[in-house]
Amino acid sequence: MAIKDLSNLVFLLLTPALLFRTMSQVRIEQLDFKPVAAYFLAVIILFGGTLLLQGFNRRAAVQALAATFSNTVMIGIALVGLMYGPAGLVTLLTLVSVHSLVLLTSATVVLELAVAHEQKQGSATLAAPPRHPVATVLMAVKNALLHPVPLPIMAGLLFAQTGLAIPQVIDKPLELLANAFSPLALVLVGVTLVSTPVGRYWRPALALASVKNLLHPLLVFGLCRLLGVGGLPMTVMVVASALPIGANVFLFSQRYQVAEELITASVVVSTALALLSLTLVLLLLGPVS
Repeated sequence: MAIKDLSNLVFLLLTPALLFRTMSQVRIEQLDFKPVAAYFLAVIILFGGTLLLQGFNRRAAVQALAATFSNTVMIGIALVGLMYGPAGLVTLLTLVSVHSLVLLTSATVVLELAVAHEQKQGSATLAAPPRHPVATVLMAVKNALLHPVPLPIMAGLLFAQTGLAIPQVIDKPLELLANAFSPLALVLVGVTLVSTPVGRYWRPALALASVKNLLHPLLVFGLCRLLGVGGLPMTVMVVASALPIGANVFLFSQRYQVAEELITASVVVSTALALLSLTLVLLLLGPVS
C-alpha cells in the first residue's frame, strides 16, 4: 500500500508539476525533433528486428516493446536534470512528449493484430476477442494522451506560447513540487526493485536487458552521427536510450497475458544493469561543452 501511495504521489502530483513548469518556459521554435527522429529510427530497427527474429506473436511483441521502451520519466528526468540541467531536460522532454504516445500506441496495435493472428491459428489464450483496428488505434491514442506525462507537457507548451509568466504565488509551490520529484522518484525505483522477485528468468532477462541497455544506445549513437546530430541533443538521446526498461511494459504483458514473469524479471535486471551500463555510456560520451 505504501509503495502504491508513493507511486501516486510521484506520478499524479510531482511529475505533472515538474513537466508543466519546465515546458512553460519553452517556445515551440526552440524544440528540435531531429534527435527524436534518430531515437525512433533505432526503435523501429529494434522493434521490427525482434518481430522478424521471433515471429509475429504476443510474446515477441511484448519483448520488442521491452527492448525499446525506456524509463524516461522515473529515472530519465531525474538523471538528465541532474547531469545536464534545464537545457538537457528540455531536449529529453521533447522526446518524452511523444515517447509513450508513439510506442504505446504502436505496441497496442501490434499486440491486437498479434492476438487476431494467434486466434486465427487457434493458439491465443485471451478470452476477449481482438478489437477492430480503428477502435484499437483510437483507444491507444486516447490512453496515451490522457496520461499524467504528455498532458502537462502539452499544457506547459501551450502556456509558453502565450508569452505570459506563471504568477509567483503559483510558481513557488510548483517549484517545490518539481524539486521533490528526483529524490522521491529514485526512492520509488529502489523500493520497487527490492520488492520484485527475479526468479529463474534471470538469464533471458539479462539477454533482453542487454539489448535495451547496450544495443539500443549504440544504435541511437550511430544514427545520430549519421543524421548529423551532435552535442547535447545527441548525448541526451543516447542516455535516454540507455535507460532501463520502463514499467509500462509489464502492464502490457499483464493485459495480454504473455511473458509476465520474464518481463517482470527483465525490468528488475535492466534497472540493476543500468548502474553499470549508464555509467559506461556517460563515461564514453564525456562532458558536453
